Amino acid sequence: MKFAYSIKQKMKIATLLFAIMACMILIRILEDKSVKSMNESFVSMYNDRLVPATDLFYIAENIFAKKYALDSFLYSGQLSKSNAAGLKEQLTSFNTTIDALLKKYEKTFLVKKEKQQLAELKNRLVGLIAAEQHVMALSLSHTLEDGRKLYETIGRENGLKTMEKLTDLMNIQTQVGQELIQNSASMVSRSKLYSTLQIALAVLIGVLIVGIISASNVVQVRNDKFNLN
Repeated sequence: MKFAYSIKQKMKIATLLFAIMACMILIRILEDKSVKSMNESFVSMYNDRLVPATDLFYIAENIFAKKYALDSFLYSGQLSKSNAAGLKEQLTSFNTTIDALLKKYEKTFLVKKEKQQLAELKNRLVGLIAAEQHVMALSLSHTLEDGRKLYETIGRENGLKTMEKLTDLMNIQTQVGQELIQNSASMVSRSKLYSTLQIALAVLIGVLIVGIISASNVVQVRNDKFNLN
């Protein structure tokens, strides 16, 4: 009976220790998964938010540079084919840079709203380029005054609408970035919880080991007394 009881107790202890070990392995797997997700979140924050936000800034910078170049051409008071050729070369360079930045931006992870705003921005940029070309053509075929009048109607309006779409994209970048930060904070909290659970289970295992050793010592003392008697 005592032997059967001893085996039964040992089985209970072994089962409990196995369950604790399984829990620790599961917690470890969840912790690794959480760390991996956290790493992916930080990488996405850099590759899909920080770098694209910088690219959007450079796009805005090139749009302003185009506006400045066109303003200088229209309000300089000097109309010549060489000035027009220089402006055309400048605008082509700016447009090439903007196009390259847009293609780079398209390769990043985009949420649904971003894709919509990006499509609208590209349409606005096409409209802006067409307006710039129209203004230049009218200035050369007629007078600078005619070019200015056209620019102050369709030219400026297209520029403002383009910048509005660019601002909308920048706002989305900020919103999605904040969501990533919140997700990262949540993952950090889970990681701390997993660590706390691991410590608690380790302490429990220690208590069980001490209990087993103490019980073994008690049994040994009783057996020794029994043998002496």
